[in-house]
Amino acid sequence: MGFELNPTEKMASDFCDMARRRLGNRVKDFQILDVIDDPNYRSFSVIFEAYNYFIVRMNYDRGSFGCCISTGKHGISLPNSQQWYDKADFNVFFRELQEQLELRIPDKFLRAHGWLK
Repeated sequence: MGFELNPTEKMASDFCDMARRRLGNRVKDFQILDVIDDPNYRSFSVIFEAYNYFIVRMNYDRGSFGCCISTGKHGISLPNSQQWYDKADFNVFFRELQEQLELRIPDKFLRAHGWLK
């Protein structure tokens, strides 16, 4: 007998899969947290390591979503043009996320890991 995910856990799991496919070895150690699966109120968070440099948190709350760099109790918001999950172009979302993260990491570090040519 297998374990079945509720619809909100499935969305969170799908987000993790998309991030792995689009960002490859730039991301790892995904954790799904704070899942609320109610037809009238869905929310979840995904925490992952990006570039061996940052802990990133993606929050989804009733359709809107976004990412921040986790600094413990608070986070540094990462701007992105894709704000509504069901209307998002995830190619754009992950490209903008990658750009925002790489802006904050020294080129020497990115080059040493093969993420900057």
